[in-house]
Amino acid sequence: MVRTEREIADSQGGPRVVALGGGHGLYASLSALRAVTDALTAVVTVADDGGSSGRLRRELGVLPPGDLRMALAALCGDDEWGGTWSEVVQHRFRSEGELHGHAVGNLLIVALWELLGDPVAGLDWVGRLLGAHGRVLPMASVPLDIVAEVELDGRISTVRGQVACALTPGRVQAISLVPDNPPACHEAVQAVRDADWVVFGPGSWFTSVLPHLKVPELARALHETTARRLVTLNLAPQPGETDDFSPQQHLDVLRQHAPELAIDVVLADTGVVDDRDALDKAAASLGARLVMADVATGDGSPRHDPRRLASVLDEIFLQKR
Repeated sequence: MVRTEREIADSQGGPRVVALGGGHGLYASLSALRAVTDALTAVVTVADDGGSSGRLRRELGVLPPGDLRMALAALCGDDEWGGTWSEVVQHRFRSEGELHGHAVGNLLIVALWELLGDPVAGLDWVGRLLGAHGRVLPMASVPLDIVAEVELDGRISTVRGQVACALTPGRVQAISLVPDNPPACHEAVQAVRDADWVVFGPGSWFTSVLPHLKVPELARALHETTARRLVTLNLAPQPGETDDFSPQQHLDVLRQHAPELAIDVVLADTGVVDDRDALDKAAASLGARLVMADVATGDGSPRHDPRRLASVLDEIFLQKR
């Protein structure tokens, strides 16, 4: 008898958790969450158009593999096998030729996609090779472009492409996707509907976190799921994307893009909140309670400490905080 994904998850330890995002922010989230639960799914943005991912996307017409690769690397175990494969898939070639800058993992993922003809099956095979502690899925089944409305010196213009949006000198006001009604990854939608918790962030707000709410079928699942929803706030503004944003402004933007989305918990680091009352108010406007904790590394850099973050998330999931 074939078990459903939910039945498989129920046999594992910990709550069923879906983490949304991309890049370094999702890497940080997954590095913590894999210590909290065995039933973990990453749903990853597919709008990258730069670097190795952008080159493969343009040449082969595939989903950009880079953020998917990083998520898989984050889920590798701490043993010798996991550590070795994490380094292998993250390794980038250095040369004077066409391979320069390509990540090994990107090429491996795309090779499996070509052989199997199925992005999800290809990612599952890479996950098995790496011994990944969880599953990685794309948020949509086609490559996407992000289009941002940008305000600069009182004028509104549009910028297209993830790299361009991230580097724009203006302030991003809102985003949309091209195509504007992209097909969601079915397995990602089902994972959200079956989840106990859905985690947004940390990560680049406009290019990694909010795009999930612009894929109609996935957005509908995020609104209708019985899962509780948690937002992990960034430790610093994203240069060029959210310059000078306060923690509460991140929540204001989330509400603007998904006004009917209810959030249960907002998690913020104590060291980056200057106005707790304002952040409390912004969280309450989403229906959420604010949890503040020390989740940053101790070296002063704007990075989440996986162990500290895992400890706090575990307490939240167990309703101890």
